[in-house]
Amino acid sequence: MSSLPRRAKVKVQAVVSKDEFSSLSELSSASEEDDKEDSAWEPQKKVPRSRKQPVAKESKPKRVPRVKKTTLQINDGSEGVAVKEELNNSVAIADVDLEDKKIKVDTVKTLKTAKAKRKNSGQSPAGQRIKKLKLDEESNRASTAETPSTSTLWEGVCKKEESEDDFTFGQSPLKKMKTETCPQGQPVRFPANANNIKEEVEMNWDIVQVLSERTNIELWVCANIIRLFNDDNTIPFIIRYRKELINNLDADSLREVRQTLEELRAVAKKVHSTIQKIKKEGKMSECLLKALLNCKTFEELEHVSAPYKTGSKGTKAQRAKQLGLEGAAKTLLENPGELSLLSYIRPNVKGLSALQDIETGVQHILADMIAKDKDTLDFIRKLCQNRYICIQSSLAKVSSKKVNEKDVDKFLLYQNFSCNIRNIQHHQILAINRGENLKILTVKVNISDGVKNEFCRWCIQNRWRPRGFARPELMKILHNSLDDSFKRLIYPLLCREFRAKLTSDAEKESVLMFGRNLRQLLLTSPVPGRTLMGVDPGYKHGCKLAIISPTSQILHTDVVYLHCGQGFREAEKIKRLLLNFNCSTVVIGNGTACRETEAYFADLIMKNYFAPLDVVYCIVSEAGASIYSVSPEANKEMPGLDPNLRSAVSIARRVQDPLAELVKIEPKHIGVGMYQHDVSQTLLKATLDSVVEECVSFVGVDINICSEVLLRHIAGLNANRAKNIIEWREKNGPFINREQLKKVKGLGPKSFQQCAGFIRINQDYIRTFCSGQQTESASQVQEVAVTSSAGVEVTNEKQGKKKNKTAVNVVLKPNPLDQTCIHPESYDIAMRFLSFFRGTLCEIGKPEMEQKINSFLEKDGIEKIAESLQTTVHTLQVIIDGLSQPESFDFRTDFDKPDFKRSIVCLEDLQVGTVLTGKVENATLFGIFVDIGVGRSGLIPIRNVTEAKLSKTKKRRSLGLGPGERVEVQVLNIDIPRSRITLDLIRVL
Repeated sequence: MSSLPRRAKVKVQAVVSKDEFSSLSELSSASEEDDKEDSAWEPQKKVPRSRKQPVAKESKPKRVPRVKKTTLQINDGSEGVAVKEELNNSVAIADVDLEDKKIKVDTVKTLKTAKAKRKNSGQSPAGQRIKKLKLDEESNRASTAETPSTSTLWEGVCKKEESEDDFTFGQSPLKKMKTETCPQGQPVRFPANANNIKEEVEMNWDIVQVLSERTNIELWVCANIIRLFNDDNTIPFIIRYRKELINNLDADSLREVRQTLEELRAVAKKVHSTIQKIKKEGKMSECLLKALLNCKTFEELEHVSAPYKTGSKGTKAQRAKQLGLEGAAKTLLENPGELSLLSYIRPNVKGLSALQDIETGVQHILADMIAKDKDTLDFIRKLCQNRYICIQSSLAKVSSKKVNEKDVDKFLLYQNFSCNIRNIQHHQILAINRGENLKILTVKVNISDGVKNEFCRWCIQNRWRPRGFARPELMKILHNSLDDSFKRLIYPLLCREFRAKLTSDAEKESVLMFGRNLRQLLLTSPVPGRTLMGVDPGYKHGCKLAIISPTSQILHTDVVYLHCGQGFREAEKIKRLLLNFNCSTVVIGNGTACRETEAYFADLIMKNYFAPLDVVYCIVSEAGASIYSVSPEANKEMPGLDPNLRSAVSIARRVQDPLAELVKIEPKHIGVGMYQHDVSQTLLKATLDSVVEECVSFVGVDINICSEVLLRHIAGLNANRAKNIIEWREKNGPFINREQLKKVKGLGPKSFQQCAGFIRINQDYIRTFCSGQQTESASQVQEVAVTSSAGVEVTNEKQGKKKNKTAVNVVLKPNPLDQTCIHPESYDIAMRFLSFFRGTLCEIGKPEMEQKINSFLEKDGIEKIAESLQTTVHTLQVIIDGLSQPESFDFRTDFDKPDFKRSIVCLEDLQVGTVLTGKVENATLFGIFVDIGVGRSGLIPIRNVTEAKLSKTKKRRSLGLGPGERVEVQVLNIDIPRSRITLDLIRVL
């Protein structure tokens, strides 16, 4: 490669880049036609490909370049690409010319073919590049001069602005074609028939339509959501930067849609695997195929496919068909006058020896036909929707040896329980299911006889009415078939469907409630700038103490024995520690001996024992702290420290920065859910992980100081990418700007797009600590760039990520926009917006900037400004927020802080009617548990949580309160023997 003249190489590179830019910039104009088929494609007949020219070994091709901005700047790693393209360029273009006429006639087909080829992983990179050039030439001829639509989720590779220096090599062709179409925040242009999305597995129903029906969301929004998820977008990215495509849905709604979409796809996949299995056994019929392709739930699929399972003895209907009675059954319906059952009698054949046997066989076949008919099932389901259907539970008849008496008492409410399935609460379903699983309860669904009678009448008069006169004995067979079909086949199916639907809805609601509680807990307002003492209470083994600095560093650890008669002596040690470290805040875990430890500190505080310090304390949940203290993460973070003392450190850090500490613990161990062990663990984990990702992303992380554990929860990142980022930071020093993330191993264009907006780079940190390192790093990389341009490979950089001289100068320049929530894809719009009112980057986050923006918005209005910038209102609002918010802005400050106290109240001190303030500890589907400081949480029944009592900001979909929120309550009832307190909600503070 180094033998080629430098001038020749530059010339070839320029030709390639020009061709790439011209073709790719016009490619998206054909996107309106292509978007119809964006999420599903069918392989077309391959376009003949010319043989590759032999190439010298050293000319091994690099990966295909991805266009970042329309520039003529090329990275040093491009020589290999240029040489290879030079050898193959004329052949590729010649092939394109031969196919020119065909392309003009059918552009969409050509684009589909290109996609199919692109997804073929077996072909060589060189072959992929030749086809890419063909596609570029084809799109040049096919496209129009129309400006490409942007800020859409189907992402292509052109960007509108033409700046100078970001031509990234090193991404595979698949990733290159997959990234989003011109993500510049311009107005969304929905393609014609955008709702027509083809799935990989075809069914007799449209997935967008069914998804819309099940989630009550508009068709176009469902279509957009499917496309967004197909393009590997994360929920935080969609919520913040693609809001206009989802009609302002919240994260919970988006998760619900994704879950429903995954369910539908799982059903479709199972249907097709079942079809293949039945075909292989040679049992497939046209009628069965249609019935299978109509299935929308696993229950329907199970009902239709059950008789054809391997190892099945066969149904009564199948055995009757094997005896040759199917013709008699069809004749009874189509031409009953010609049916003579006596002609089917075979005295020596079992099942055909008597007229009664033949009638029974025909009855079984008819019952099976009725139970598998789509129209019939649709009618009975619709009928049940308008009738009284109840679910009943009663005490199971089991021996007392197998069941614990205490467990039986827990289900006292459900031992003689009956409720309409339309009115039953989600927590009641979960309780009944748990009782049934423990074999304490027996559960059944009761469908009234009126439903059955109306169903049989409709069948005889409409759907299954014989087409001619039928003799009384034949009508009797038909009536018996309907009774048999309803009792033996349809009723059990309906019961399974009702139970499955109720359980599924209850599980989803339980998981959603868990997610809401977890979000509220993670977003608890931090208490920065304080030295804290964490206390992990205990009796025999003492109370573990840990004092941490305002920056979460461990200053001191100790153990004190407060409840073994040594309380007075230990008080001196605690006072000395608090004074030495100037610590005035104590954080007590709510585990064993919490109440006694709280009373101990409250007594000392009331006596002013810690003077001159004004000491306060608070109680925090220590759920998951013991699990974390023995985890590999804790061992890595606090090596050599006793696990019990690690718990005390974790308890203190939960107040200082709840989010940073709680993400270290598996979400289901945090303990803010309901029936979490009874719901689908897969669904629970997926939802809770998504909530953690959402919270961490929206709060944002400073990439130069955050931990690896926190970083792995950012949208678009995972454990490996977070580890690579930390390694890069340790090796190369702090990140100067977001563009440097592209240098990290394993972080491709899609990952960068998803995570970039949630990663912050503190400009003060860069100015203070990195000015000297920046100059040194620039000179080092400059030398690397010069050597690499001469063809020398740099082994310590990711292949294809090497930067040349100009690129390095741009990469190492700090960008004040990197400390905001503005996405790099919108930087150009942000700069143009600033130019409108002569704002500067130095004013970001300052009061002057906010004043300028407000006066400008009052003058022209946000809609008009967005139109002039050719962007959406949502994108512009994100830009305005990013420019206006102070540098250290943290939206968690709007949430509730821990409740600091100096005194304690006992349960015996409470009286009915007393008004108290408390903090929500957990929210369930039946009520809200509130810590009112008496050692026992009180319950606000869900009926007492009304919309009128919630503040405007709390009027959420669930009307729910979350952990950490402060409320004013009134005591309604006190049950001291059972330690139960019933409360009424007065207002949210």
